[in-house]
Amino acid sequence: MLDELKTRLAETYHRHQLTDAAQAVHEARLTYLSPAKLHNLERYLEQVEEDGVEGDCVEYGVALGGSAILIAKLMGPDRSFTGFDLFGTIPPPSARDTADSHARYEVIASGRSSGIGGDRYYGYEDDLHGKVVRNFRKFGLDANGPHVGLVKGLFDDTVAFAPNKKIAFAHIDCDWHDPVALCLAKTYERLSPGGVIILDDYNDYGGCRTATTDFLRAHADMRLAKDTHNAVLVRDVP
Repeated sequence: MLDELKTRLAETYHRHQLTDAAQAVHEARLTYLSPAKLHNLERYLEQVEEDGVEGDCVEYGVALGGSAILIAKLMGPDRSFTGFDLFGTIPPPSARDTADSHARYEVIASGRSSGIGGDRYYGYEDDLHGKVVRNFRKFGLDANGPHVGLVKGLFDDTVAFAPNKKIAFAHIDCDWHDPVALCLAKTYERLSPGGVIILDDYNDYGGCRTATTDFLRAHADMRLAKDTHNAVLVRDVP
């Protein structure tokens, strides 16, 4: 009972820290991110802007578009946003993932997963891409405009960047070990000094945490700046 009360108080506190945009996507049930996770997104995106980190914003795992909309609305006018997603039912975890991931996938694959607030689970939508485009439009954003783009398909097939592409801010929300490891590697190749990577599932699924730990061991210029709620990685400035 006490732990539940503490959780509610913490959520209330973080909800009051959110910008109007973050509160709006949360109230519209467009994101699974808690107010605390949304607050971290806003805080570190603001830091990237204040520090003048060079590059654009990306997200891996768009779902209903809530966090993507938030990033696209809060990023600087000279940046672009790209969201990568299969826009369908999430692929299965691998042998590198833990039992909780496999159990969660079984629920999804069986058709028994529920959505936010009792809504239909986004992975069961017949045209999730179209729904996300409409969600962007509701918030005054063109999902196919000059500064925003959505890329549909498996990460192995779609995550690629132009040779001169630089990334300032990345949000990785793709649950399992293998896609997280892939997205970390692809982002690091383009991440500017001072750039930020936020991992939504670091404290939720063991595969994500393992992929992140392995990544940090392999890259001495990356540091774990925060690991409560979601994990925040920052690239050191030489």
